[in-house]
Amino acid sequence: MSYYALAFLIGVVAGLRALTPIAAVSWAARLGRLHLENTWLAFLGYSATPYIISLLAILELVNDKLPKTPSRKAPPQFITRVVTGAFSGAALGAAGQALIGGLLLGAIGAVAGTLAGSVMRARLAKAFGGKDLPAALIEDAIAIVGAILLVCRF
Repeated sequence: MSYYALAFLIGVVAGLRALTPIAAVSWAARLGRLHLENTWLAFLGYSATPYIISLLAILELVNDKLPKTPSRKAPPQFITRVVTGAFSGAALGAAGQALIGGLLLGAIGAVAGTLAGSVMRARLAKAFGGKDLPAALIEDAIAIVGAILLVCRF
């Protein structure tokens, strides 16, 4: 799979969960699967970075289930997903000398993932009789497994 496709897809994952793809990219860099040395993204592979980002990603997973959590389509949440998608896409693109392309495709993927994820979750919740928690947990699983599978391509 091309670096461009991977960057777009990691952006889609960012549309589902903003911090999950960054955590996956950081772990891949730390474990030596994703080579970001000599790029401005090298800090993702530093020893403490994956732990810190993973903790934040776990907190996001918990926060997502709270009743007062705003919609992913609200401007601050939407922008955050686009930024994290672009950032994650840039990291995957940088590994293939396609940092700018990865950045752009990660952002586009995040827009697609945010909008499609919102529709998917609403439909899943409706299928569960209006219960959002099972739909949210399925979305979590898709985001986590998807991010891991994408970074394992390196």
